Amino acid sequence: MTKNDISIITAFFFFSLGLLLFTFYTPNYYSSKTPIQININKGATLNEIINTLYNKKVIHNKTYLRMAAFFYGAENKIREGYYTIPNGLSYLDLIDFLSSNAGKNQKLVTIPEGIWLPDLAKLLKYKLNIDSAKFVNLCYDKSFIRRLGLDTDNLEGYLLPETYYFFTNSSEKDIIVKLANEMKLFFTPKLLARCKELNMTQREVLILASIVDGETNKLSEFPIVASVYLNRLKIGMALQADPTIQYLIRELRPKRILKKHLEIVSPFNTYLYAGLPPAPINNPGKAAIKAVLFPSNTNFLYFVADGNGGHRFSRTLQEHNSNVLLYRQTMDSLK
Repeated sequence: MTKNDISIITAFFFFSLGLLLFTFYTPNYYSSKTPIQININKGATLNEIINTLYNKKVIHNKTYLRMAAFFYGAENKIREGYYTIPNGLSYLDLIDFLSSNAGKNQKLVTIPEGIWLPDLAKLLKYKLNIDSAKFVNLCYDKSFIRRLGLDTDNLEGYLLPETYYFFTNSSEKDIIVKLANEMKLFFTPKLLARCKELNMTQREVLILASIVDGETNKLSEFPIVASVYLNRLKIGMALQADPTIQYLIRELRPKRILKKHLEIVSPFNTYLYAGLPPAPINNPGKAAIKAVLFPSNTNFLYFVADGNGGHRFSRTLQEHNSNVLLYRQTMDSLK
C-alpha cells in the first residue's frame, strides 16, 4: 500500500468520523414556540417512536435516529412515559433522554369541561398536591394575568380543560401557564377568523361557551344549545341561562334554583339582564367553544330537560310550555 493510498484511507476515515460526529451530535431544533410533548406507550416499538418524533418534527431524519439508537444500544431501552422534549437535542442526546426516567416523574390529570376555578384548584391539590389557595390567588392576581398576555380580571374561562401530563413537582404558576397557553394555542388563526365572521370577540365566545358547557353534559347537544342562545342574542331576548345563576350561588351548591335566586342583582344574572354576562362562568372545553363558533342552524328559542339526560327544543313559547308539561309528567312518573 502506497503512502498515497494510506493518505486517502486516512482522509476518508476522518471525513467519515467527522460526518458521524456532525450527524449524531449536531443539535436538532424544532420550530414550535412551546415544548413538544410525546407519549410513549408501554410496548411501543422503536419504529413507532421514531415515526412519532418525525411527525411532530422533533427530528428531520428517521434513519439517523435509528442508527443512533443502534450505536447507543438503546433499541430496547427507551422507556414508556410522557416526555416534554427539550429543543436542540442531538440524535444521541435524544436517545439518552428517552432512555432516562424523564417521562416517569409526570402524572396524568383529566380536567373536566366546564369546571369552576375553585373546583379546579381542589382537583389539582388532590392530584398534584399543590397549594389550592395559592392557585386561586394567582388566578385573580392581575399583574400575573397581564404577564400571561390576557386582558381579564381573573382566569375563569381561560384555562383549557383537557387531559394533561404534569410534572409531579409543578408549581401553581407552572400549571396555570400551561393551561392558559393551551387555550391560546387552541384558538388557531382559522378559529380567530371565525370569531370575526360571527362578529364576536374571543372573550365573548368563551363566555357563551361556558354557558353551553354548564347547560348540558351531552356533547351532541352543544351546537343546538349554542344556537338557542345565539338566536336569543340576535333578537335581544334575555338568555335566562340557569348556569349563570348557579355560578352566582356556587358556594351554596343548591340542588335546585329557587325563585329568590333569580332575583339576585348581578350582571351575571341573565334573567334580569339581557345580553352576555361580563365574563365566563367556568372553564369551557374545546367542544363547547367549537359549538359556539359552529352552531347548528336552528330557529329554536327555548329548551327544557327531557328527564333522561337530554333536552327538548322548541321554537315558540307554546311549544315550550308543552315540553315543560311533558318534563313534569316524566318527573312525576319517577317518584
